[in-house]
Amino acid sequence: MRMVNCVVLKREAIGLDKVPHPGDIGVRVYENVSKEGWAQWLDRATIIMNENGLSTSDVDSLDLLEKHMVGFFFKEGDYGQMPAGYQAGGGGKN
Repeated sequence: MRMVNCVVLKREAIGLDKVPHPGDIGVRVYENVSKEGWAQWLDRATIIMNENGLSTSDVDSLDLLEKHMVGFFFKEGDYGQMPAGYQAGGGGKN
């Protein structure tokens, strides 16, 4: 079992089994994010995609999602936070 010092959980935890994303960012995530931290990102990514109308088949959407990934994990740039005005359960949105 591979352990990492997870940047999300701020403690040692079980690491991912494989690089979860292509390129240098994927390697960086693999080295610094636990399985539990990655699961938190997947939840956040779903919210970001839905709130911003992003599509995994669109290159621009994927670029934006990657910026959010770096912001979420490594606090770099202005991305990765919950979308402005987001309320769990869709409350307040029409």
